[in-house]
Amino acid sequence: MQEETREVTRRRFTVHEYHRMGEAGILHEDDRIELIDGELVEMAAIGSRHFTCVNRLTHLLVGEVGDNVIVSVQNPVRLNEYAEPQPDVALIRSKDYSGSLPTPDDVLLLIEVSDTTLAYDRGLKLSRYAQAGIPEVWIADLKGEKIEHHTGPSGDLYRHVDLARRGETLRSVALPRLDVRVADILG
Repeated sequence: MQEETREVTRRRFTVHEYHRMGEAGILHEDDRIELIDGELVEMAAIGSRHFTCVNRLTHLLVGEVGDNVIVSVQNPVRLNEYAEPQPDVALIRSKDYSGSLPTPDDVLLLIEVSDTTLAYDRGLKLSRYAQAGIPEVWIADLKGEKIEHHTGPSGDLYRHVDLARRGETLRSVALPRLDVRVADILG
């Protein structure tokens, strides 16, 4: 007797459906979930090193960017119809977002802080940011004690990747007046 084989079909959710799940109470505001490629992805728990680095970045950046840029912390950015990640820090254009979430055109710089999620942040999330045309992404590699600086999105990758370590200063391409010492980020 021959066994029947079937392909498994995944159901991708749109951003609209994702939000409707929240409105219906299926997802809750404190659920650590983000939408990537139409799939609900559970985000890693935030440990003390991650928490401290995000707070350090927030404090540094708010003092540096002025009134024309919003420092958005662990809030969603709508990349497309099927992706709404929640980067650790997003520097976005200053405007009223009460009617819609920031989109790639609003984003100047995204920062991911990686303590236990480096492969995911450097892999899937970074490629989605490149596809969306996000001009600049920093990945704070807490274990490696360095900051990856990705610029020049092309397809699903970034053409330029620089590493900055303790003792060095990171200069933003999107915000040329933004210079941050790596040691001030890593602590």
